[in-house]
Amino acid sequence: MDDTKMKRFMQNKERIPDPMRYKNGMNYRRAGKSGLKLPEVSLGLWHNFGSVDNFENMRDMVFTAFDHGVTMFDLANNYGPRGGSAEVNFGRILKENFSAYRDEMLISTKAGFGMWKGPYGDGGSRKYLVASLDQSLRRMGLDYVDIFYHHRPDPDTPIEETCLALDAIVRSGKALYVGISNYNAEQAKSATEILRDLKCPFILDQVCYNLLNRNVEKDGLKEYAREAGFGLIVYSPLAQGLLTDRYLHGIPEDSRIRKGRFLKEDALTPELFRKLAALREIAQARSQTLPELALSWVLRDDVVTSVIIGASSSEQILDNLRINPSFTQEELDAIEAICNRE
Repeated sequence: MDDTKMKRFMQNKERIPDPMRYKNGMNYRRAGKSGLKLPEVSLGLWHNFGSVDNFENMRDMVFTAFDHGVTMFDLANNYGPRGGSAEVNFGRILKENFSAYRDEMLISTKAGFGMWKGPYGDGGSRKYLVASLDQSLRRMGLDYVDIFYHHRPDPDTPIEETCLALDAIVRSGKALYVGISNYNAEQAKSATEILRDLKCPFILDQVCYNLLNRNVEKDGLKEYAREAGFGLIVYSPLAQGLLTDRYLHGIPEDSRIRKGRFLKEDALTPELFRKLAALREIAQARSQTLPELALSWVLRDDVVTSVIIGASSSEQILDNLRINPSFTQEELDAIEAICNRE
């Protein structure tokens, strides 16, 4: 390690959170009808916290988030790459810098996608969910997580088994609350009814929702969440970077399109750029950037508890914290007209 890297390492290792972290403007919302409050903006560790990424940059991003009132950190068993490495890296940051602040933090993880070989490393069985959470806790060096999610519906496992496993996990003390993720309205209703009968503290459905993806509105999930009393926590609120200026002048080499599997170059259509230009005009009239507008729009309804942002740098985190979820009807109508263009 050269002298510059060693100096940065020592500075970060000895760094402490900002004493004014709750005076920096972050607002907190209740998760449905529960007593738990989440920050309007949460930090997701899906990307840029894996074994191939820079550890000091990860640590800097966690500090930047926490220093600005972001108390929610969202992980999953398979986040990396390598699967599990995001939890390992986050656990190291917790141990070295945040062990005294654990009770100020909300930490979530998930299981549902493939994690290890064989028939027990995927899906929604009690075997998989319990084993996966045990592994996650070891990787992060924790006794419990605040929220444990089933990451996706499993058509091969009865929903009753999955829900009973989530309930057992809470009763074991390994999670305080549970959630589901990527469940549509019908699937969420089935899970909600079972978990309610079990008196299990189910509080959140983690879903994809943004100006370019309105599925939670179309299938009725958003209104059902309000009716049933759980919150929505939103991932990809910026459509993996499409609702930013990231691709305004080409495709950066470190972008999601170049590095990832989920966002493809053919998403960058002329019609998309026309929509983004029109949305950018509305943002500028509101003294916001396009990402700030997009995040604010998702949070315009209080059934949305929090938006999960991903970042590759502390600067990106800071760029996404100026939230103003108050819109005039004229602004909402204009946004709707732009998004509905064919």
